[in-house]
Amino acid sequence: MKILVINSGSSSLKFQVIDSGTEQVLARGVCERIGIDGIFTYKTDRGIAIKEPVPMENHKQAVNTILSTLSDKEKGVIQDFGEIDVIGHRLVHGGEKFTGSVVITDEVIQAMTECNDLAPLHNPANLVGVDACRELMPDTLMVGVFDTAFNQTMEPKAFLYGLPYQYYEKYKIRRYGFHGISHKYVSTRAAEFLDQDPRRVKTIVCHLGNGASICAVKYGKVIDNSMGFTPLEGLVMGTRCGDVDPGALEFLAKKENLDFQQVMTILNQESGVLGISKNYSSDFRELKDAEIKYNERAALAREIFAYKVAKYVGSYAAAMNGVDNIVFTAGVGENDSDIREEICGYLEFLGITIDEVKNREQKEAVKISDWSSKVNVLVIKTNEELEIAREAAAVAAQLGVTT
Repeated sequence: MKILVINSGSSSLKFQVIDSGTEQVLARGVCERIGIDGIFTYKTDRGIAIKEPVPMENHKQAVNTILSTLSDKEKGVIQDFGEIDVIGHRLVHGGEKFTGSVVITDEVIQAMTECNDLAPLHNPANLVGVDACRELMPDTLMVGVFDTAFNQTMEPKAFLYGLPYQYYEKYKIRRYGFHGISHKYVSTRAAEFLDQDPRRVKTIVCHLGNGASICAVKYGKVIDNSMGFTPLEGLVMGTRCGDVDPGALEFLAKKENLDFQQVMTILNQESGVLGISKNYSSDFRELKDAEIKYNERAALAREIFAYKVAKYVGSYAAAMNGVDNIVFTAGVGENDSDIREEICGYLEFLGITIDEVKNREQKEAVKISDWSSKVNVLVIKTNEELEIAREAAAVAAQLGVTT
């Protein structure tokens, strides 16, 4: 079965074509600067590589560029659109309505639209990609894979805020958690790598990138996630503030004469390690280089980030009454050995010891804890596209689609 995986943003669209039988990536790429000038990047498993400007006024044109390239006689990996059995769409926020992946119908789109207020930067962009694909391939099965679905096993004690209960009843204000596609893939892959049954282990996944979250997975089910009602809560991130006393926001608004939208812009786009480093950078690699050159603010930003991660890991170990595996993933988690070492330094009380040589290895999956460590510590490259393809294939199989 050939599955086209689509991850649509406001001005970009990432894609992969995956053979679900072998899980081989036949082609991958991204359409960038949609609606501006358009840049198309494309690679195949046969060594074809393209990066060129392509005018793309909207997402429909971007999808059309992808499909025409995939079916091109010289550059393509399929003969025609009909070879695509399923399209799997990454959808960010499904609220409480979706606890798993679903066939995308008019009703599903309406339900997602009702969640737009919960993820205004993500859901509308996701739906634009869905609409473009439905228009160009109306007869192809489309499956929505939600970033919030894996987190829907959280209990009320974990997802409810200390607000009047009526606001949960009226508006569903609660913790939803995000990065669920990544957390599911990584927690499952960790158990597979260690030859464990995922239903018998306690795993904490640290998805650390420009957006970052920690997830506690107990016996295969999420019991807590550091992100909340929106992806703004939790860790200090690239440009997002993470946990902040709401009273400080009122104080700031009054002192700076800011309206609420201006405050939200600060919290989402001007905070995190960018704000702490006094606008030096939101890129952890650049902050690391600056730290080496004795930039105190850059060093402080990285230190705060590591400290916050360690606090969440410690609290989730307590919430699960123990932990078997701690896994680092995503851009920072996979590539920044110094951050991993600093985080693990706070966790020695759990009996964690790190192998410094293993910690600097670059592999798809590697165990970086040493023989004496009481907790397995791993680095695993996340693969959200493969997880989306697996989910899409599972939904298709339930419908009898087995091409």
